[in-house]
Amino acid sequence: MEERIFVESQGLKIEGIFDKLPGEKSALVTHPHPLFGGNMNNNVVESIVQAYKDNNYSTLKFNFRGVGQSEGTYDQGVGEVEDVRACINFLHEQGKSCIQLGGYSFGAWVNARGLDAFPHIDCMIMISPPVQSMDFSFLNFSPEIELVITASEDDIAPPSIIERMLPAWNPEARFKIINGGDHFYWGKTAELKGIINEYLRAKT
Repeated sequence: MEERIFVESQGLKIEGIFDKLPGEKSALVTHPHPLFGGNMNNNVVESIVQAYKDNNYSTLKFNFRGVGQSEGTYDQGVGEVEDVRACINFLHEQGKSCIQLGGYSFGAWVNARGLDAFPHIDCMIMISPPVQSMDFSFLNFSPEIELVITASEDDIAPPSIIERMLPAWNPEARFKIINGGDHFYWGKTAELKGIINEYLRAKT
């Protein structure tokens, strides 16, 4: 059952929705850019969360600092990395030893920024990493990156740029392109969810 929680991050209360299921598997899902209306109730975030629930993962989605009921203000990705870390620690404290990161757009960038330093992470999926608008030069080989999804008409996460960058991130990662979709996945969330479901079923 979904429960509204608050996690402490650098002295700030961070608002989240936690759905605890039996077992050790869990997923932490991060939302798009706070300055452009991104929050944990985003349609893509909800599709990612639902795919994990369908595969019996506990899920936690949350609002970055300064969004919704989360305290603080936008921190250009620096404090937001700490928000992710705090939520990872919360999941671990709940007995979740297998934690996946799922991020959409800005959320994927924030997850990638902290990936090397985050504890307890099993693997990560990235939905429309914003390679056209944000700097990903920091991201080196990361075996945790297992699935990257974008849409054929996504001008913020263009498939051609991701395809060039992905071998440096993890040449073994799956790369899926949703034809006819754009950055917002309107009318394409069922297809997005289906790709994530297929990936998760293959892991079990």
